Amino acid sequence: MKSFRVFAVLFAVCVALSCGRNKTVINGVVTDGADKRLTVKVLELNYYRTLDTVRTDAAGAFRFCPEIKKGNPEFIYIFYGDRRIASLLLDGGDNVRVETDTLGAYSVFGSDESQLLQNVENSYASFIRDMSRILLTESTPDAALSRRFVEYYRDRMTYVMTHSHSLTVVPVLFQQVNETLPVFSQPTDGIMMRTICDSLRSVYPESRYVAALEAEAVSRMNAMELGNRIAGADVVGYIDIDLPGMEGTNIKLSEVDAPVIMLYFWASTAQQKMFNMDALIPIYNEFHPRGLEIYAVSLDSDKSAWAAAVRNQNLQWVNVCDIRSAYSPYVSSYGVTDLPMAWFIVNGEIDPDARVSDAESIRQYLRRKL
Repeated sequence: MKSFRVFAVLFAVCVALSCGRNKTVINGVVTDGADKRLTVKVLELNYYRTLDTVRTDAAGAFRFCPEIKKGNPEFIYIFYGDRRIASLLLDGGDNVRVETDTLGAYSVFGSDESQLLQNVENSYASFIRDMSRILLTESTPDAALSRRFVEYYRDRMTYVMTHSHSLTVVPVLFQQVNETLPVFSQPTDGIMMRTICDSLRSVYPESRYVAALEAEAVSRMNAMELGNRIAGADVVGYIDIDLPGMEGTNIKLSEVDAPVIMLYFWASTAQQKMFNMDALIPIYNEFHPRGLEIYAVSLDSDKSAWAAAVRNQNLQWVNVCDIRSAYSPYVSSYGVTDLPMAWFIVNGEIDPDARVSDAESIRQYLRRKL
């Protein structure tokens, strides 16, 4: 054991010198991994990006020096084949030692954040195992599943609130029970996420992980806001929209009085402005006198670009803008997956059978309705 510690110290010194001063250093040993090929990956927003591969020596030792900017930590993972054998959260200048095996039983030294991340992953793995066991062994599992879920949710909520300045809360807040159920699935969790983002932003203002969490928080809060509006809204055959128009005052979709309303989602890209000129303006000129109105929702984040497009193209229909862009709650409410996209409201009801994809199909639809 003494000889191993001496070796580890000497190895760490050599690694530090080979990586250069003030560089992030990972040195480690795979106990059953002599002459093994390892892959080092960094977590992007929703996938792992490979940084490099390293090979262990005859004693199972390896080293790697990832490029990490000080003050902007990265989630770094070491893989043996498809198996993740170590998880690290490293800041620029960290010098850590990892002891692991090819099955992924590992210890990390020299990084408090990495040790917290390991605890987070162990707690999550234990929770998932418990949920699977309950499903397999309980004859009536619903009550037991609910108890275990609530217990874990409360425990993770406590962790998040007591570690609000640690990036380890980010993977916690994105944990899933399964493919469709997040652990943090309550409507008010978006408010909590936004509060945590404010705390993390004060420490890591440039972190893309914090930016991703903030985007999720905004999406959750928008969905909650829209749900509250729908709950208190007058009953109509569609979800109402209330957004500012060209003059700065809000215009509601429900205020538009026309037999047929084309609800049109777009953005002021060159291609969509061309569609306005070549297709939509001629269609509007033809069918507006017969009862068509267009309620055009721009999803431009740049309000001035939208306003310029409306003015320059002399768009005469109802124009509103939602600068929340892809994070607009109306995007999810109306299933907007691509732009431009249109729905038709006929006599106050969404027409679910409207199938339009180009100018000609829009004309054919309107000829049947007007």
